[in-house]
Amino acid sequence: MHQEPSAGTVQRGNFHVPGFRVAAAMSGMRYKNRPDCALIVSDAPAAAAGVFTRNRFCAAPVVLCKEHLETGRGRARAVLINAGIANACTGEEGLRRARLSAARLASLLDIDPLEVLVASTGVIGPQLRLEPLNEALPQLIASLQPERWLDAAKAIMTTDTVPKTAWARTQLAGTLITCGGIAKGSGMISPDMATMLAFVTTDAALAPNVLRHWLMESVNRSFNRITVDGDTSTNDTVLVLAGGTAGHAVITDPSSPEAKAFGALLTQVCVDLAQQIVRDGEGATKFVAVTVCGAMSRERALTVARTVANSPLVKTALFGQDANWGRVVAAAGRSGVDFDPDRVSLHFEDVCIFRNGQPVQDEALEAKASAVLRQKDICMTLDLGEGSESETVYTCDFSYDYVKINADYRS
Repeated sequence: MHQEPSAGTVQRGNFHVPGFRVAAAMSGMRYKNRPDCALIVSDAPAAAAGVFTRNRFCAAPVVLCKEHLETGRGRARAVLINAGIANACTGEEGLRRARLSAARLASLLDIDPLEVLVASTGVIGPQLRLEPLNEALPQLIASLQPERWLDAAKAIMTTDTVPKTAWARTQLAGTLITCGGIAKGSGMISPDMATMLAFVTTDAALAPNVLRHWLMESVNRSFNRITVDGDTSTNDTVLVLAGGTAGHAVITDPSSPEAKAFGALLTQVCVDLAQQIVRDGEGATKFVAVTVCGAMSRERALTVARTVANSPLVKTALFGQDANWGRVVAAAGRSGVDFDPDRVSLHFEDVCIFRNGQPVQDEALEAKASAVLRQKDICMTLDLGEGSESETVYTCDFSYDYVKINADYRS
C-alpha cells in the first residue's frame, strides 16, 4: 500500500494512476534473464501528447509516434516499450517492424493500431526482433496490473543503475487527481532532450491541445534542463496520456486555472524524473545544479549555463574535487553571450571564489571551496551582474567509469 503524501508532494517508488494498467516481461531480444519490455494500457481512449528528439537520425519508433499522434488526433490507448535494440538507423525495414509491432499489439487488445504508441532504447543499428517481442506480448497483456509501474521502470533500463519513478497528487476542479511516470536514461543525455524515455499518465480529463501545451512547458523546465555528456540521441521520447477517469469536466483552455494547476503538477513530476536521470549519469559521483543569474534574459542565462554544464573540463574538475574556477569562467566566456567579464562573480554553494572578474584573495578560500566539492550535491552559481533573469541546468561530473561504460557499450 502507498503512504499518502500531501497534495503536490512528489513521491518515488511504486504507484498507481486510476484508469491505467502496466506490465513488464522478458523477451530475450538482447538482454538475457531480465525484463526488457513494458506495456502501458489505458482502460479508455486517452488524450495523448509527445515530445521527441530533434536529432536528424530519428528512430523508427519516433516516426511512428508522431504519425499516430497526428493521425489519431491526440488519442491513444497503449504504449509498448522495448529495451536493448533502439530500432534507429534501420531504414524502411525498421519502420515496417515498428508498425508491425503496433499492429500486433492492437490486434491482441482489440483496438485501432493508431491508438498504439511505441518506444525503443538500446543499441543503434540492429533491426527490431519481432519474434521474441511478439512472443512476449500475450504475457505482457495477461500480467497487466494497476501497480506494476516499478516493474515497468526496471524493464526499460539500459545502462541505468536504478529504476526511475515519480508521482504526485493534487486537487483539480474539486477532484483529487494523480500524475505519475517512469523514465530511463543515464548517458547520451543533453537537450534537446536526451537518450531518455519518459512515460507519464494522469487520470485528469484534458483536451489533447491542453495536454500538448503543458507537456511542452514541463519538458522545457525539466528534460530540456539536464545534461550528462552533451550528446543527444535518436530515440528521445516523452509521452503523456490523460485517461480522464477522475470525473471532473474536461479542461479545454490551456490558460485556465485548472490547466495551470495540472501543468504545475506535471512539471513537478517531470523535474523529479529528469533529476533522477542526472543523478544516475553514467559513472556519475556528483549531482550539480549550474545556475546563471543576473542575466538580461533567460535565454542568455540558459546559453551560459548549458555551456558550463557541458564542459568536459568543468565536469572532470568536479570529479577531482578541484575548485578550478578558471574552467568555469572560461566555459562561460566561450558561450557566445557578450556579457561584461568585469561584472561576473562565481559561487560554489555560499563560497564566493571569484568576484567582479577576479579571484577573491583569501588564503582559506581554496580549502573552503574544495570542501564544497566533496559533497555529492553541489550548487554552482555564476552571476553575470547585468540583469535580473536566471536559469538552472542540472549536470553531473565525468568519472573514470564514464569512459569504461561507453568504451564497450555494444559488447
